[in-house]
Parts: sequence; structure tokens; C-alpha cells
Amino acid sequence: MTSINVEKYKLSDKTAKLTAKDIIPVVQSSDSAETREFLNKIAELLVDYVNIQNDRKEKILDFHHPEDMKKLLTLDIPDDAVTLQQLVKDCAMTLKYQVKTGHPHFFNQLSCGLDVVSMAGEWLTATANTNMFTYEIAPVFILMENVVLSKMRKIIGWDGGDSILAPGGSISNLYAFLAARHKMFPNYKEHGARALPGELVMFTSDQCHYSVKSCAAVCGLGTDNCVMVPSDEHGRLIPSELERLILERKARGQIPFFVNATAGTTVLGAFDPLNAVADLCEKYNCWFHVDAAWGGGLLLSKKYRHPRFTGIERCDSITWNPHKLMGALLQCSTIHFKEDGLLISCNQMSAEYLFMTDKLYDISYDTGDKVIQCGRHNDIFKLWLQWRSKGTDGFGKHMDHLMELAEYEVKRIKQQSDKFYLIMEPECVNVSFWYIPKRLRGVPHDAKKEQELAKICPIIKSRMMQSGTLMVGYQPDDRRPNFFRSIISSVAVTEADVDFMLNEIDRLGQDL
Repeated sequence: MTSINVEKYKLSDKTAKLTAKDIIPVVQSSDSAETREFLNKIAELLVDYVNIQNDRKEKILDFHHPEDMKKLLTLDIPDDAVTLQQLVKDCAMTLKYQVKTGHPHFFNQLSCGLDVVSMAGEWLTATANTNMFTYEIAPVFILMENVVLSKMRKIIGWDGGDSILAPGGSISNLYAFLAARHKMFPNYKEHGARALPGELVMFTSDQCHYSVKSCAAVCGLGTDNCVMVPSDEHGRLIPSELERLILERKARGQIPFFVNATAGTTVLGAFDPLNAVADLCEKYNCWFHVDAAWGGGLLLSKKYRHPRFTGIERCDSITWNPHKLMGALLQCSTIHFKEDGLLISCNQMSAEYLFMTDKLYDISYDTGDKVIQCGRHNDIFKLWLQWRSKGTDGFGKHMDHLMELAEYEVKRIKQQSDKFYLIMEPECVNVSFWYIPKRLRGVPHDAKKEQELAKICPIIKSRMMQSGTLMVGYQPDDRRPNFFRSIISSVAVTEADVDFMLNEIDRLGQDL
């Protein structure tokens, strides 16, 4: 069981009986001992949880099925306010049954770990509680955003351009699609589909994130006009296939206009050949977008940037999510454009109640009219603070450390080839493998054996969750049935944790 002791976080008798309505007016006018006690108790709980997440003796989760979990929690919304003590208990119960994604034995998702500095930034962000649409109400955060995004564009290899933080990589990819269509067919903004000279078609790897295909559905192309380009055995887009499909669609009278390359695919961590794709985009007049939501952090690494990102400066737009490989807290996604002014031209609606032209300051700092949202969460401060805590060189070494841990895992898998089968040499921190139980060791590796190995993955995963000791993801792809995919994106992970992962999988699968 988790070490969160729900009964530990006791308020004084006086404060415990109060409700939020008893302290909120006091907060607004002057200091309140009760308010301070309540917030300090919540802070104590949160700091305890941070410590627990980093304790390797602790379980990652205390698993319960949904119907059983409902019985453990009090989730109803009451008609009358509950006490402050009950609110503290609610917070403790929430963390007691939450999966510890910051635990060093959590290898399950692309977003792992808990960067304490970034977390502190998120605490401040929540306290400031402001919107990001105008300099008028978020002056410091707007300036921070300009500095950090400009820095990221320089790292990409551009001198100018424009950027924005978006609510996740899927929306960042959507911004790229909208900007591409606007750049090529600017009258679409006013006139819609009748402004197009024909049927548009877009191209992406068959290993891309599903959000790229979603753009075609959301923006009116239709998924039939999102052409999936075959990838090679390593998961990389095949340029000759891209050209073949572009010519095929042109022969049908369609208009190729957008090509997405992926820099770090979700499952295999593959990097598409950027220069080859850029050549074809130039040849056929297509917008070149790179979805580097996952792999973008390696742009900071002097050791691993090339050849993965060779040619990145040639793209028209790039999605890059610091909340993934860089370890910023969720969520923190950026979209960058080589051409300045395109975001505002594409999305501007000039709402007069927000974006007046006669304000007392330089209105170019108002970002709200560049985006399709109105309200926009402050996702910059946690990244700005985290980046300052490491420095750019330190962030690069952080990326190197993660990649070196993945290389260590590959080495250990190869050293235990009787127990594990490495599917391919990884390009990122995604390591794909099968566990081989005793009964299948020594059996020649073929398609029949792979089917047997695939059946073992969900059994071991269920045992991981029931024991609470480890979390590693599994999935099939279009070439093979279920296999394990571990992710190392937490700075807390050590070589000993990698060894624990492999040993624990072996322990859980002993009788299979």
C-alpha cells in the first residue's frame, strides 16, 4: 500500500471545522492564520508525495478496478460545503490512489518523471492564475514566452519566425495544418472550400501520431485525403514511396500541399529522413511540417542531434513538446514557424473587447489574436524556470543521460538474450523488446513464436499493476504483435532502475 497516510494531515480543531467560505473573504482582505494553516497543510501533503514518488521502496500504484475504486472514494458533489479538514482528506485520498508517474520504476508513457523545479513553476502559475491572451494581464509571462520561444527557434536553426504554446502536440500539429493551408490558399479564411482550386491532399508516415490524420478530419479534407506513406522496418518514412504517392495523387487531379515528417515516433521512436523529405517538398511545392513532439528534446544534444535532426532548419513548421523528453510538467507544447506573421494572419479575428489598437503599450505583445483559442493557460513559467535551473548546456547533458540509459538497457537485453529479444536498435529512448519465458527459450524465433510472446505481454502487464512494482507499456504495430516498449524520460532513472525493470519482468513471468 502507498505511504500516504490520510489521517496524518490534521488541522487544528478551530480550523478543521471551518469551510472555504469562512476563510476566502479573509484571504481577500488580510492575512488569516486559518488560511495559512490550510495551505501549509496542503503543501506538507504535496511535499510528502514528492518524496514518496522518489522512494524506490514504494509501490507505483495501488490498483483497484473502477467499480471498486468508486467505493473507496467519496466523489459526490454535496449540497452543503464540507469542512476544510474534509478538503485536506480529499486531497490526501486523491494522491493515495494516484499512479506515481514520477516514480523511477514508471517506464510506461512518453511523459515520465517529476522535475521539482518545473513543479514549483506550476505551483506559482496556479497561484498567479492569469490568462495569456494579452500583455495587459500577463506582462511577465508574455515576455518570458517571447524569450524562450525565440531561443527554441534559434536552436532549430532559424533567425526569425514565430511560435506559440498550445494545449498539447495534437493542437500544435493542427496549428501547422491551418497555417499551411492559409499560406497556400489565403482566401480560404473568408470563403472556405470554394476558394480552393481543387481537392487538397496531405501526406504522413504510417507510423505518425494519430493527431496528424485527425487534422484531415477536423479541417474538412477527410481522412481519405490523408495519405499514409509506408515506412521501413525501423519505422522511418520511405522517401521514394512519398514521391510515388504524391505523383499518384497529382495524376488524379488532386493538390498535394502538406507533408508531415515525424522526429521520434510514438511507438518505435523513429526519425524520418528530414533532408530527403525537404527535397520532395521543395520539388512539389508542399508545406514541410515536422512533428517532433516526442524527439524534439534531442535538438539540445550535441551528441545525439545528428543525424536525427539533420535538415530540420529546412522545415516550415515544427511541433516540439518540452513536457515529454525534456521533462517539463504537463502540459507544455510548442509550435514554431519559420515565417513570421503567419500565425496572426491565419488566426486573427480582431475582437475589439480584447485586442484594441489604441492601448498604451506595444500591442505586438498581445498573443491572443494569433491563436484559435481565447483563453490560454500559462504553460511558459514552469519551462522558463526549469531551463534556467539547468542551463542550455545542462539540458543537453540531460538528454545525453537519457539516451545513454537507453543504450545501457539495450546492452543489458543483449546480455540476457535467453530471456529477452531486442526488436531493433532504438533511435530514441523507446526500447522495444519481448520477454521470453522459460518454456520458449531455445525455440527458434519465427512468426509462431512471436504470437506466443505477444500473449505474454498483457499477462505480465496485469501482474505489474496488481503488484504495483513496475509499469512498462506494451502494444502491437503493423509488423508485429504485442511487444513491450519501455520509455526512459525521467531524470531520476539510474542504471540500477533499468536492471530492476528487466529483473522484475523476469520475476513476474517466471511461470509463463
